[in-house]
Order: sequence, then structure tokens, then C-alpha cells
Amino acid sequence: MKNHNVRRAGESAGVQARYQADPSNRILVVDDDTDLRLLSAEVLSRSGYRVDTAEDGAAGWEALHGNNYDLLITDHNMPKVSGIELVKKVRSARMALPVILASGALPTEELNRHPWLQLAATLVKPFSSGQLLETVKEVLAQPTVRTAASGSTSRR
Repeated sequence: MKNHNVRRAGESAGVQARYQADPSNRILVVDDDTDLRLLSAEVLSRSGYRVDTAEDGAAGWEALHGNNYDLLITDHNMPKVSGIELVKKVRSARMALPVILASGALPTEELNRHPWLQLAATLVKPFSSGQLLETVKEVLAQPTVRTAASGSTSRR
């Protein structure tokens, strides 16, 4: 896996940040808006979460294959692979991972056509750091269910 597109929050290239959060709180934030991606990652990191970031859906997909995450937060309108396309890939690969879709305009029609995407939550941009933290807290508080086929875990 190429690591040039994936960064841990609070670190510059080549410098790994130290985290004291529980490994069960690992989050991947995928957004092509650099400022929003870094701000979201910073807010989550300061709240004790371990956070990685990816600059678009393709880099996010790579990160999902190279690491284990407990939550995916993704923008929808991105180059290469959109947020919905990323969630479709996640579900097709049977990754039991809760997903928060964050977007300026939620693709309601597409979400209605694909209920199997099973989003844990949505956030409409612009959202406050409080809204982000509350949504993440609620999603991560959902009980974890182990799927027999893959042995992976999912929150319900």
C-alpha cells in the first residue's frame, strides 16, 4: 500500500504522532477538502480518537485495505471515487464498518435506491465540531455485532 495519500492526524509526512486512545476508537476520515479533512481529524484526535486521513475515495479504499478501522467518515463529492462509490466498495467487500456520510448535499435519491449501504449516520456540511463529535460518539456507542462469515465486527 502506498502511504503518500494517508496521514495520521497531527503528523507531518514521515513523523508518526503518538496516540493514547483505545485502539477500538480508530477512525478514517476521507475528504478531498484539505482544510475540512484536517480540521475534522484534529477535532477527533483531541477528543482521544486515533485518526487517519485520506485525500479522496481511492486513497481511502487503499487505507481500508491496509488498516483496521472502527469508523469511516467520508465526504460524498470527491474525485476518483465518490463517497457513495466508496461505501459500495466497502459493502461489496463485506467490510462490517459503520459509515458516516458527510456532504454539502446528501445524495438522497441514490441512498433511497441503495438501502443496503446501511449508513450509520449522515452529516450535512457545514457541521460544527460539536455535531461531528456527537455523531461519532453515538455511532461508536452502538453495540458491536460479530459477523460469522467474515469474523469482522460491526456496530448496530
